[in-house]
Amino acid sequence: MLLAIDTSAGTSVAVVDPTTGRALATRDTEDSRRHAEVIGPFLAEVLDEAGISPAEVTAVVAGMGPGPFTGLRVGIAAARTFAAARGVPLLPLVSHDGVAADQPQGGPFVVLTDARRREVYWSVYDADGVRVAGPGLAKPADLDEAIRASRPEAVGWDRVTVASIPAWRLGALAVDRLASGAPFADDTPLYLRDPDVTMPGAPKRVKQ
Repeated sequence: MLLAIDTSAGTSVAVVDPTTGRALATRDTEDSRRHAEVIGPFLAEVLDEAGISPAEVTAVVAGMGPGPFTGLRVGIAAARTFAAARGVPLLPLVSHDGVAADQPQGGPFVVLTDARRREVYWSVYDADGVRVAGPGLAKPADLDEAIRASRPEAVGWDRVTVASIPAWRLGALAVDRLASGAPFADDTPLYLRDPDVTMPGAPKRVKQ
């Protein structure tokens, strides 16, 4: 069984059957402020609903963003901790890929999620739903220019804005990649923004 976790926007957790790619249990909220409060209960609830124990999880799928530092790190830390405790693989994926796979109309389109600070994260997908540019970060007023710089023809494509990433779709994508041997993403969070914390400078000398 695959356990899928994403907190790059809201919080989403799912148990996915690796033989079918279908969700056995899901929990989702678009609340972008309570990741730490809901992640534990969500994990317990999906395992209980799916009728499995932690020992039956064979891999953990983690949405690596893009996402704000405060929320994204909660899901990645939970995924890494669960995988390490069980001794199973961690399967990292770009969170926007789950949104692209969840679109019934197919591509091409641009996926957008809230980056806070009056900015958005964006990724561009072609007619086959393959990511061809991004993830990137831009202010709404600069979005067209940011997309044009990476994929000029995508400026006029439909835009899909979501408040939560469907973790079960990430799980289904992981099933496909495991079957085909396609690579997973790097195990590196996609914050796309420098942290607020800065290294302190040299201490000032105190004169007697």
